[in-house]
Amino acid sequence: MTKVQEYPGFAIEGCGKGKATWRLYTELCKGCGLCLVKCPINKKGDNCLKWSKEVGIYSTPAVEPDPTLCIACGTCERLCPDSAIRIDRN
Repeated sequence: MTKVQEYPGFAIEGCGKGKATWRLYTELCKGCGLCLVKCPINKKGDNCLKWSKEVGIYSTPAVEPDPTLCIACGTCERLCPDSAIRIDRN
């Protein structure tokens, strides 16, 4: 049996019109901001992903989505170099 390590973090429910939960693992997030740059909603000029009050592993700001704007497309999850973001479909 393989033991799965759980990292501390937080969850934002109601993303993707209520169809997904967006999770960030703060012990993995280094605050690089790649997800902010590549988010398709942010590219349109909205602030779907923004800096959070939570901090990442290097005491840098982590990110969080606005659940009313987030479409749960998974771009941030796929591009995160540290696998700090996970989107769970309901």
